[in-house]
Amino acid sequence: MNKLKETRILTLAAMLTAVGIILGFFKIPISQIIEIRFGSLPIAVAGMSLGPGIAAVVGALIDIGGYLVKPTGPFFPGFTISGIVSGLIFGAILYKKELHPVRILVALLVHTLVVGIIMNTFWLDFMYIKKGFFITLMARLPKELAMIPINYILLSIFLFALHRIKDYAEV
Repeated sequence: MNKLKETRILTLAAMLTAVGIILGFFKIPISQIIEIRFGSLPIAVAGMSLGPGIAAVVGALIDIGGYLVKPTGPFFPGFTISGIVSGLIFGAILYKKELHPVRILVALLVHTLVVGIIMNTFWLDFMYIKKGFFITLMARLPKELAMIPINYILLSIFLFALHRIKDYAEV
């Protein structure tokens, strides 16, 4: 976390947090437990460029900041934990590694499985549905699977574009 003392790193982390909060406003609600969101993109960029620790902080701040700016329900710390885990996953797989389409796909698949399918389904069932994890999972699984190619394309565009920029935070 000493890296956050560097102005350049802190600025990039703050900008990615702000972008993540703004992207949180753009969601497509399908039902109470199914929404299409793009908030993981800035967390993935933070993971690739700043590492897992700072990306975890960015993920937590995006969740908390999004709730403070525009609450859409009760605050639930489980989703903050999901944001932290997202940063850890993207950072562990992408940080200081050769950027390759397969690596991006692996990061996205691990993130989708751990955060989207397991954690968020558990949180939503715990908060709203209370019919059982597997019933909620069956309702959410088609959306999570359908979002993989969309998120892969968006994530690839963002990460390869940023990778080409020589003047971004390289630590």
